[in-house]
Amino acid sequence: MTRLCCALALFFMSIGALAQTLKKEDVEQLKFRHIGPIGNRVSCAVGVPGNELVYYAGAATGGIWKTVDGGLNWRPVFDDKPVHAIGALAVAPSDVQVVYAGTGESFIRSNVSIGNGVWKSTDAGETWSNIGLENAGRVSRIIVHPANPDVVYVCAVGHAYAPQKERGVWRTMDGGKTWKQVLFVDENTGASDLVMDPSNPRMLIAGMWQLSLRTWNRTSGGPGSGLYASTDGGDTWNKIKDGGLPQQPVGKIALAMTAANPDRVYALIETGDGIEKLGEKAEAGELWRSENKGKSWKLINSDRNLAGRQAYYTRVTASPENPNEAYFMTATFFTTIDGGRTTEPINFMTQPYGDHHDMWIDPKNPNRFIVAHDGGVSISENRGKTWNRIALPIAQLYHVTTDNDVPYNVLTNRQDGPSMRGPSRSLVGGFLGLGITTGMWHEVGGGESGFATPDPTDANIVWSSASGSGALGGVVVRYNEKNRQFRQVEVWPDYTAGHPAEEVKYRFQWTFPLLISPHDHNTVFVTSQMVHRTKNGGQSWDVISPDLTMNDKSKQIKSGGLTPDNIGVEYANVIYAFEESRMKQGLYWAGTNDGQVQVSQNGGQEWVNVTKNIPELPALGTVRNIETSRWVEGKAWVVVDLHEVGNFQPFVYRTTDYGKTWKKITKGIDGGNLNYCRSIKEDPIRKGLLYLGTETNLYVSFDDGDTWQIFMANLPHTPMYWIEVQEHFNDLVVGTYGRGAWILDDLSPIQQMPANPSATKAALFTPKNAYRFNQRTATTQFMPEPSTGTDPPEGAPINYWTTSDKDSVKIHIIAASGDTVKTFKQKGKPGINRIWWDFHGKPTKDITMRTYPIGGEWMDMGKTRTRPAVISNPFKTYRVAPGTYTVSMVTGDQKFNSTITVLKDPHSDGTLNDIQAQNALLAKIHADVNTMADIVNEAELIRRQLYDMRDMLATQKGTKAIAQAAGKLDSTIMVTEGKLVQFKYTGSGQDAVRYPDMLTGKMGYLANAVAVADFAPADQHLQVYEQLKAKLNDVTKEWASVINGPLNDFLKLLDDNKIKPIIRKK
Repeated sequence: MTRLCCALALFFMSIGALAQTLKKEDVEQLKFRHIGPIGNRVSCAVGVPGNELVYYAGAATGGIWKTVDGGLNWRPVFDDKPVHAIGALAVAPSDVQVVYAGTGESFIRSNVSIGNGVWKSTDAGETWSNIGLENAGRVSRIIVHPANPDVVYVCAVGHAYAPQKERGVWRTMDGGKTWKQVLFVDENTGASDLVMDPSNPRMLIAGMWQLSLRTWNRTSGGPGSGLYASTDGGDTWNKIKDGGLPQQPVGKIALAMTAANPDRVYALIETGDGIEKLGEKAEAGELWRSENKGKSWKLINSDRNLAGRQAYYTRVTASPENPNEAYFMTATFFTTIDGGRTTEPINFMTQPYGDHHDMWIDPKNPNRFIVAHDGGVSISENRGKTWNRIALPIAQLYHVTTDNDVPYNVLTNRQDGPSMRGPSRSLVGGFLGLGITTGMWHEVGGGESGFATPDPTDANIVWSSASGSGALGGVVVRYNEKNRQFRQVEVWPDYTAGHPAEEVKYRFQWTFPLLISPHDHNTVFVTSQMVHRTKNGGQSWDVISPDLTMNDKSKQIKSGGLTPDNIGVEYANVIYAFEESRMKQGLYWAGTNDGQVQVSQNGGQEWVNVTKNIPELPALGTVRNIETSRWVEGKAWVVVDLHEVGNFQPFVYRTTDYGKTWKKITKGIDGGNLNYCRSIKEDPIRKGLLYLGTETNLYVSFDDGDTWQIFMANLPHTPMYWIEVQEHFNDLVVGTYGRGAWILDDLSPIQQMPANPSATKAALFTPKNAYRFNQRTATTQFMPEPSTGTDPPEGAPINYWTTSDKDSVKIHIIAASGDTVKTFKQKGKPGINRIWWDFHGKPTKDITMRTYPIGGEWMDMGKTRTRPAVISNPFKTYRVAPGTYTVSMVTGDQKFNSTITVLKDPHSDGTLNDIQAQNALLAKIHADVNTMADIVNEAELIRRQLYDMRDMLATQKGTKAIAQAAGKLDSTIMVTEGKLVQFKYTGSGQDAVRYPDMLTGKMGYLANAVAVADFAPADQHLQVYEQLKAKLNDVTKEWASVINGPLNDFLKLLDDNKIKPIIRKK
């Protein structure tokens, strides 16, 4: 391979003394593409009163989405903001252009995200600005004054991972310029809900919620919880103590009032349901009601179904038209029409979805609802009789893996969904090929959490962990794609739901590791507090470690508080990360969710706890990810997450000596509460190149982690839970917990970045090999939907670097024969530039018509008096054959050469000889189409001049004979030209079924038939070509006769009359 002017080896593939710095604009042409799968959780939703077209949806970790057509189409309107978790939305009743968004999830379960305060839009969601309360943690409700959009109340739950003074109810009187904390109970208690009297905005009732979250426990309830009322717009508050309310400590509270009866208040209150207690005794009850604005209360209903898992649900919405009609958001959608005394679940098939969280009812049209739930949003226009269910592209993925198929598949475990597999590209062509449709993803066993990991030697075999209702003992399945069936091979199949960690034999956490050994695909590991190994397909499991955790029994107790919730999510003292060295079999690294890092160098016979060697590491962190080096045996990186114990700082470490010493490597990672770290990945090509995912950003390091820089390109801000590099295709695959899976095609320019980019004027990055894929038949899903994934452009990316936007760049693709098959011309932009070569060669010549179609004098030909030729089956170009091609780049006085190998589609039925035969015929047709284009272009140029001449001669005396001769020549030309193009085609009215296409279109049709896939031409293809070629030969001769006969005669006539000759070619 030749490289001129600049030897890439001098600055590629080197960590070097200079750390590369990439500006945002340097990588803007490297576009990540979303591939799916279908999304899930929306935590809040709101509409615009009286406007059935506009809604907003706040995704749990996927930003804000808006529709302006009643839910048919949605778009993200918050992606450029450094936060993703939306807890509450509110449209100002007096000015619907003003929209407020509170960040941070308030419906509590595992893997929930915090926010950075309140955001405001004054242009209906088009732009947003942060207006404060950055440390509110989670915003559960926003109430806007009905007559003043600047008066706003905000419920701050707090992050709940530690005591916090920012919890409570906040108020602004100036649209967010200043805030006042108007209700504060204590540092352990926040506000779960707030209602405003529809008849008196000075009357407020707040539900306060004492909540504590830790890695090992969730405690809902305590003496801080309770109801508070204000009659002066929030200036003062009084706790509602008596009047029929529970007397023992309660938990989460939800409230609702209705304009149909402003005296009535509904309150869902979490109690111990007569079993659990946080005070002297257990109390029971679910729904209380007041008929006097909260002064006194009566227990109305004790059905647990009204709230279910209280921390995750607990929301009630009352109809603005009927005071006895209310709706309860829980796992099932419940309704009452008698004030809560009795409730009915809506039939599953006719309810909005499942796991419901929020509901908005149009105060001007009580028949119109929008409900937020774990499947997206649902809209009803008929009071819930029917629903339009919408799933947005906001999938929450725990991990992503890739198999070795060509093209490869992406496998993942999605919250509120199954373990699943989908294509990295669809290869779909034909009728309305849309990209990666949701139906191309399918289950592979396992469940919503954990891992789905393909066998590296057989992509049909997938090992998957977890289950749809929690780990519940450690579900493990072995799936076979050939028959779409799986075997359940759980380590210890004991149903553990409801059991605290101290009561189970093996503590399998919600998303426990599953690893196939990089040295032996028959060896599979999973972890509880111990490491388990199978070598016989899961028929039996061996324990190859002791308990590697701290085994602190105080952190293995029942979780939930007043509502127990034990499904493995809150299990502590578990191995959360596990890896085997790529360089040495039996070198194991284990990290726990109580902050321990352990290493075994002899296949698990002995383990060394290296935690004490890690500097500046606070206790009780979760080791989320361990990455082992492919270059140095004793080298590894660990990512430790401490946000669940109230520390939101990034913790990333590197060791090169099996954990004896460590270096903290967090320089360049943004501060604040939203950049605690999630995952890390070593690049397989370039030493020292690393990728890091945090709660909101993707980072890259060119110096082994010593410094980091943001590498987002077009990625939305969302939790970057897992990172994978698909080595055969050299793609970066990112699994996000809020926006699905994303792929950056071809990492070559990142891997080959100069050590000092700003000092490198230009460079051509060595292209990766690329497959010449054939299209496949499409699914019958003809229309796109929000979660439809994007395919890469066809062909191969060609990447280059330039520091100038003034120099022109030419890139030539040159075949082995020396022929240039394609040339790209552009002005590069400073930074990485990317063009896609679709493997096609030079296009055929354009045919430009300069005369009107027959019967088409109504067409507008524009100032140039030209129009493109209308051909029913145009043929422009065809794909080059597999092989090696030279890529030559010229910019200024610099020239660079490299090579690219075009690979045959491994799924093709054709052979290389078939492709050569196919291209031989296509090359002939290509040349023939150019011949026809030359004839038509020449004919049109002549005819245009004849028409202009006739118009001119019409004003002159004594020129009738010349005008008649011009008309006769035009008719003669049309006879010949009309054999090549159809003069009656206008490009409208389905011309092709009205009138037959002529030789150019027929030749194009044949070419398109021959070009399908990799097949040699059939006999009939060759026979038809010979017929068409014979006709073309006749036309060519006929045209020559026109030129040499009638045209020459006419030119002589002009010359005799001293009129300037006609131009034949432009």
